[in-house]
Amino acid sequence: MKELRLGTRGSLLARTQSGHVKSALEKGSGVSVRLEVVRTTGDRYQDRPLPEIGAKGLFTQELDRALLGGDVDLAVHSLKDLPTELPPGLTLAAVPERVDPRDVVVGPRGRVTTLEGLPRGARLGTGSLRRQALARAFRDDLEVEGIRGNLDTRIRKVDDGRYDAIVVAAAGIIRLGLEERIGDWLERTSWLPSPGQGALAVVARNDDREVLEILRRLDHDASRAAVLAERTVLESLGGGCQVPIGSLGLPFDGGLRLWALVASPDGRRLARSDRTGGIDDPAALGREVASVLRDRGAIEILESLDRGSVPDFTHP
Repeated sequence: MKELRLGTRGSLLARTQSGHVKSALEKGSGVSVRLEVVRTTGDRYQDRPLPEIGAKGLFTQELDRALLGGDVDLAVHSLKDLPTELPPGLTLAAVPERVDPRDVVVGPRGRVTTLEGLPRGARLGTGSLRRQALARAFRDDLEVEGIRGNLDTRIRKVDDGRYDAIVVAAAGIIRLGLEERIGDWLERTSWLPSPGQGALAVVARNDDREVLEILRRLDHDASRAAVLAERTVLESLGGGCQVPIGSLGLPFDGGLRLWALVASPDGRRLARSDRTGGIDDPAALGREVASVLRDRGAIEILESLDRGSVPDFTHP
């Protein structure tokens, strides 16, 4: 039996996600998988806004080094954390079937909390500049505040009364089995998620043919096409953690519908676009949507960000 070493972050959610990949690989394959926890830069500095400690790869760099150094054979990430360009020598080996990509609202335990139902001046916590911008666009009367920490830590902060509600990805809540904590499912095509949200990324060395062959059976073609289109929008616009960009690809029979937006941090300006194309060339669809966004004012928003007008840069 071949044993694979799977590199993972140490948070409860990361280990749970990696455990799902481990189980899928071991099921009927004759492969054994051992989890190897690697602490990342983003994990070490949870009391500081992420852009203060770097712009790219805050949750992936150390795992990349472990892969390239031969300390692990594969690594599992939340795909939305993965930079659009991987280091030389690494490849996105598999995108397993995606779970729900939507954002959700979580309030205090025992209380059904919705975005619309929050009282004026309520404290809404989110560590995402995209979510902050969208929250201000939908409810400019709320006190939208930054928040750091792993998902379980953020939920505790709501239960402790430090926030009236938080906005997080549904996927993490689902994977931790905490669906009962969801008070509001935000509409996916108006409140667009982060590119790749809800999907996992399995990364390996591009010259490790044996591992790549093992990982190939985890790949879900429709999910890969959708997230490739979304990430192409991000790449085409030069976006990262400083830019509030949302995108969502939804496959259908033979095709792919793609929505995207760029927002100003105060939520006052939104550039939106959506197009339909073939599922066989998702990158082309992503470039087309990005081009329309530029024509609709995304360039002006991006230029204002480049001039340093964005307060409290946080993770997408």
